[in-house]
Amino acid sequence: MNKSELVEAVATKSGLTPADAEKAVNAFIDVIVGALKGGDGVTISGFGAFSAAKRAERTGRNPRTGEEIKIAASTVPKFKPAKGFKDAVS
Repeated sequence: MNKSELVEAVATKSGLTPADAEKAVNAFIDVIVGALKGGDGVTISGFGAFSAAKRAERTGRNPRTGEEIKIAASTVPKFKPAKGFKDAVS
């Protein structure tokens, strides 16, 4: 399912117009991104938790040449699904 299919499904399930559903989906994404950028996590009971984790600088290898390269430190998003969500999917 891509984003436009998600918007369509949200519109159908909620009774919103497709334009309003797209605004809702975009707002949901923006709120999560903003919280993670600000150093906060987002926990949705029964669904899961979004967080940001720091990844340390490390050494990698160029697969083509075998040359060692430094991979810069970064902050990456993480998602941990809730037990109820995992149980519903499996």
